[in-house]
Amino acid sequence: MSRFDTLAAAKYDSTPAIEKRNRINLEEVFGENLFGLYEMKARMPSAQYEAFLSTIQNRTELDESVADAVASAMKEWALEKGATHYAHWFQPLTGSTAEKHDSFLKPTGDGRAITDFRGKELVQGEPDGSSFPTGGLRATFEARGYTGWDPTSPAFIMEGPGGAYLCIPTVFASWAGDALDKKTPLLRSMDVIDVQARRALGLFGSPSKPVTATCGAEQEFFLVDEEFYYRRPDLQTAGRTLFGTKPPKGQELDDHYFGSIPSRVLECMNEVEVELYRLGVPITTRHNEVAPGQYEMAPIYEDANQAADHQQLVMSTLRRVARKYGLVCLLHEKPFQGVNGSGKHLNWSLSTEDQNLLEPGETPHDNMQFLFFCSATLKAVAKHQDLLRAAVAHAGNDHRLGANEAPPAIISAFCGDQLQDVFEQIEKAGEATSSMPSGLLGLGVKSLPDLPKHAGDRNRTSPFAFTGNKWEFRALGSSQSVSFPAMVLNTVVAEAIDDLCTKLEAELEQGTSFDDALRSLLASEIHEFKHVVFNGDNYSDEWVTEAEDRGLLNLRSTMDALPRMVDEKNLKLFEKYGVLSNRELESRFEIFVEQYFIAINIEGETAQHMAETMFLPAAVRYLNNLLTTAERADDLGMKAG
Repeated sequence: MSRFDTLAAAKYDSTPAIEKRNRINLEEVFGENLFGLYEMKARMPSAQYEAFLSTIQNRTELDESVADAVASAMKEWALEKGATHYAHWFQPLTGSTAEKHDSFLKPTGDGRAITDFRGKELVQGEPDGSSFPTGGLRATFEARGYTGWDPTSPAFIMEGPGGAYLCIPTVFASWAGDALDKKTPLLRSMDVIDVQARRALGLFGSPSKPVTATCGAEQEFFLVDEEFYYRRPDLQTAGRTLFGTKPPKGQELDDHYFGSIPSRVLECMNEVEVELYRLGVPITTRHNEVAPGQYEMAPIYEDANQAADHQQLVMSTLRRVARKYGLVCLLHEKPFQGVNGSGKHLNWSLSTEDQNLLEPGETPHDNMQFLFFCSATLKAVAKHQDLLRAAVAHAGNDHRLGANEAPPAIISAFCGDQLQDVFEQIEKAGEATSSMPSGLLGLGVKSLPDLPKHAGDRNRTSPFAFTGNKWEFRALGSSQSVSFPAMVLNTVVAEAIDDLCTKLEAELEQGTSFDDALRSLLASEIHEFKHVVFNGDNYSDEWVTEAEDRGLLNLRSTMDALPRMVDEKNLKLFEKYGVLSNRELESRFEIFVEQYFIAINIEGETAQHMAETMFLPAAVRYLNNLLTTAERADDLGMKAG
């Protein structure tokens, strides 16, 4: 089929009619398919609800009677929503999600049946685990796997043309107790950073409150017409184009970024948003991205565990809903050569129920608690560049990192002018006495008000940037689960907080005042981590040279980065804090390496298949046409060529 025919087919065959939708009350829609605390409180006895609330707030063990009460309320709610089955919804080491559906229906033996769902079925399941990647954690013949309910992430209803079913977020472990999923280590890391952050707050005289790692992932993606997608075996099989040529017009005019969203795409994104709202996913932003056909959606930041679950729902919902509009959602990091690829920015912070610990306030130089936690984060980045780089290493991301559209493979941190100035004052004088003011920005138009102006600009080229009240880890790939990078970030920062607290406590035991001990500690730590701070252009060739002079790592490819994951210091780190045993970390290294080579092999075999079945036959036909033309020219006495 010619290119014209393909375009015509895309225009007339694949585009569904867009009907005007009824107005939706977003407040009523949000969370309607979520069995959250609102539904629990309305349906459970108050004593058992309070016991459950205490469990999730204080991360304590759940009583069996409370589990039965939750299961009963959850079942009644799910049945009212039209659910016929329930599924333990987990995240194996494939990077996607998995589920096995079990019916609520139980035969009574007299030809009838009842619906039943008990606490033991809520708390534990036993899917066959034999076909999931384990990285050598068990022998081939060992198949038993357990799922365990995660009460900190609410259950939800998934709806489809064939009916509805209840999804219960769970962890997944082997018979021997090894974590076979991405959720378990993330939850462990959240416990670890909670303990260490509370310890730090205690030194500052703050009341002991749970500290939660919070995340928000900005998701980039492409939407392409199905007609084009199905004419590209490489897109279907490898997720990216392996052959092609640069179009006459790409993104050179910069006219797609933040442009008006095409009506068909907007309708698709509207439906995606509404479905996610129903699941309690707090999507708040959508816009055109840089490349033609590229878009972004982002949520409000939330508890890191729920954020990771919600990120999986965002990706699966985008894929599913796009098909209803004759579109295909591409999550590969580099589906098309010559235009920007897609990434995922992981916004990360630490919060209590009433305070963001990375909020600098109006005078950051006076906010010693804020400076302490910022210093801990930078200390972690400086010590564990290798681990942070390995956490985002996979085949798709190799096409994106360092390509002047995404952060380089060198892990550095951007502090901004204001924070950088405060750190420099502390390093030189032992204390900071001022902060760069924010001020107002006048636009030179009388009818326009002055705009609040930040104390410093942003740096879009940095892989790890402070953006006002959070750190933004920008090196993740668009197809990647955020669980592993978030787990790594939690763990390395927890270690840094632990180390800083230990040093502070030692000084206090020597009789040093807290203020003097803290100022001295920050000054010495700033000197140790300042080599990882870079506020300039990370895309420049000069930075590569300077980074090498600073002693920073430049792990350019996945196979440069992944082996660092199992370096001795990293094995000891995860083992010390109980986040991953040596066996569990080594298994992930084995799985990531295998997944890398499988992806490369699929691309190679796809390229070979396309060359043999599409391009070589076309070339032979073209050659035959040339030969036929030459023969006819000879017959006419003309000289061909």
